[in-house]
Amino acid sequence: MAVPQQRTVAPDLDELRRRATAAAAPRREEGLVVCENLVRIYQTEGVEVQALQGLDLAVAEGEMIAVIGASGSGKSTLLGILSGQDVPTAGAAEVAGHDLLAMKRRDRLNYRRTTVGFVWQQTSRNLLPYLSAAENVMLPMTYTGIKRSQRRARAEELLDLLSVGHCRDRTPDTLSGGEQQRVAVAVANANEPRVLFADEPTGELDTATSDEVFAALRRANEDLGVTVIVVTHDALVSEQVQRTVLIRNGRTSTEVLRRVATGEDGVDVLTAEEYAVLDASGRLQLPGEFTERLHMRKRVRLALESDHIGVWPDEAARQARSEAEEAI
Repeated sequence: MAVPQQRTVAPDLDELRRRATAAAAPRREEGLVVCENLVRIYQTEGVEVQALQGLDLAVAEGEMIAVIGASGSGKSTLLGILSGQDVPTAGAAEVAGHDLLAMKRRDRLNYRRTTVGFVWQQTSRNLLPYLSAAENVMLPMTYTGIKRSQRRARAEELLDLLSVGHCRDRTPDTLSGGEQQRVAVAVANANEPRVLFADEPTGELDTATSDEVFAALRRANEDLGVTVIVVTHDALVSEQVQRTVLIRNGRTSTEVLRRVATGEDGVDVLTAEEYAVLDASGRLQLPGEFTERLHMRKRVRLALESDHIGVWPDEAARQARSEAEEAI
């Protein structure tokens, strides 16, 4: 299990912000969501926790991706920053042209109301218990000046789209967990956001109900055109998107890209390839099972070949590996 690095000496945050922000510019990536060298440090009584340690991420408009990682890897911290609920320590982060490091408090509030939507894991956090499903969907529209007649029509349209139109006049306590989460997806889309964030949206549901909620997220992505970023630990959920991003130790580590390829027999086959992520500084994380097997520690040898880069353990590591194999 990945655990955020801890130290007892607090850093010079101003200097850290300067270095990380300088490293993030000029931007090399383009997308609706762009993070470069993103850093988030929490401090409590002189102890710092580095939740994000120079994370890079780019998400194109219209994409639907899954972000996965062990507890403490930084995935929920990333989601909190991108959704405007938290503020990064350093680096660069933009969503739909909004600079998340430069926004003032009022700008951040408006950003949460109009640019992004959010679905929590806990069904009880998404809906007000004393309002009907339709009234819950209408509520965010009251903050953006939409007329009441238009709010009602928009709410009913969203509920029908997500297959919960039959719930419009019912309160959350009369809905199943899956119905509550689909209504929550409707609430998150009420103000036509550019990006929808979902934090473990199926974490409290069984497999069949999870499929229904994920289908609602996919419908929002395909029919409403909203970009969707889902944080999940559920492998079945992460396998339903074309791109899965793994975060490890506060950085993007690997990505799995899924494509439909047509075989020689004419049958379409879903293929999945895993890639290591190379950040703007040329860093990548080698998989732990690879480095353990080859006894790689601290130093490795590199060689530039015509079409690839070779990576080998140093002499001490090779000797350790040889001795281990002889002992077996």
